[in-house]
Amino acid sequence: MQDYINKNKDRFLNELLDLLRIPSVSTDLTYQKDVKRAADFLADRLKEAGAEKTTVFTTAKHPIVYAEKIIDPTKPTVLVYGHYDVQPADPLELWNSPPFEPVIKNGNIYARGACDDKGQMYMHVKAFEVMMQTSQLPCNVKFMIEGEEEIGSENLITFVRANKDLLKADIILISDTSMIDNETPSVQTGLRGLSYLEVEVSTINRDLHSGLYGGAVANPIQVLCKMIDSLKDADGRITIPNFYDQVVELSKEEREEMAEAPFDVEVFKQSIGLKDIAGEKGYTTPERTAIRPTLDVNGIWGGYTAEGAKTVIPAKAFAKISMRLVPNQDPDEITALFVNHFKKIAPPTATVEVRPHHGAVPVLVERSSVGYKAAAKALEKTFGRKAIPFRAGGSIPVVALFKQELGLDTVLMGFGLDSDAIHSPNEKYGLFNFYKGIETIPYFYQYFAEMSK
Repeated sequence: MQDYINKNKDRFLNELLDLLRIPSVSTDLTYQKDVKRAADFLADRLKEAGAEKTTVFTTAKHPIVYAEKIIDPTKPTVLVYGHYDVQPADPLELWNSPPFEPVIKNGNIYARGACDDKGQMYMHVKAFEVMMQTSQLPCNVKFMIEGEEEIGSENLITFVRANKDLLKADIILISDTSMIDNETPSVQTGLRGLSYLEVEVSTINRDLHSGLYGGAVANPIQVLCKMIDSLKDADGRITIPNFYDQVVELSKEEREEMAEAPFDVEVFKQSIGLKDIAGEKGYTTPERTAIRPTLDVNGIWGGYTAEGAKTVIPAKAFAKISMRLVPNQDPDEITALFVNHFKKIAPPTATVEVRPHHGAVPVLVERSSVGYKAAAKALEKTFGRKAIPFRAGGSIPVVALFKQELGLDTVLMGFGLDSDAIHSPNEKYGLFNFYKGIETIPYFYQYFAEMSK
């Protein structure tokens, strides 16, 4: 297999670069044709790789690409999930190169979607090609690649519920996560959940002249800032009543196991320009980003923000707020707790609206499962050292969906790095990671087929 990879690695890379040039931004309908173009591109590459029944399913918004290769119905089946849609590239002025004109520099591919998730997803397409062209595909494989992951996967939910027979499998395989570093192979054992909301605070019926009305009316931006500030105490604890009621505390032994993973706080600070660490008192930085719930303001606006000056008191102020959740926290319950609390803390001068967006259920991966063991063994094979289990701070909402609707567990075998700047300007993905994924994934199939007997 490695000979085939070496002979075709330049073509593999050029195909990925072509995919990255397609601005498949799912949240902005301006890019709807580009999203469809990305779906068609993947369907064509899957056909060329040897897939059968390759179909681009239309949905109420963006297409879902499905393909399969059934070599023997009695053999186990791996269902590969990924997404081809990407986050908006804004703010464009912070990119060192155009986000949809991929650049290779210092061993990294810089482009929107390079890591999340086009680069990681495309590893599976090429690994499949490698197994097909070398006659080493040991089990059945199905692909389901969607175009709405970055906006909540609403139509994927409908698709999964309507196509349970089509999607029958033994395990879900996803590479949309990270590993500890390029020297330390790792398999993720959990994902945090999510509750995402938008809040609106209004105090007056129109923007007012700050000279004529200043000092006599409540400014909604200042009201909103005070309300947000009150959502955490001096120890970094979230103040919403009953927020922590269902949080599962890790044992001393589990926390000690987490601490075995390499982590350098100074490197962490330097990598993101951080003056000093912050977070919930009593927990380490890796614990804060993996096993503890959070509340963060993702955006805030109101009033006049264009160039120059405009002396107004705005009528409204807005913020987008996300809460990352840990096992046993239900996103619907947490959303309800937030809505009730946020309205309760509003001063009498303000009117508050809270609009829930989307959420995700926290996930734990069973380390005793065949899928987890196959992934750990595959990584040990290609890295030459044992894979470390660790939890991730992000969310993949469909993982819980797959368990609920298909009864399938998921293996999270990511090859990205936390430093890859996903969702940020100058997103990147390492050439090492791309090729290492293509090399490792076939071993997962081999070991999963062997262990499933």
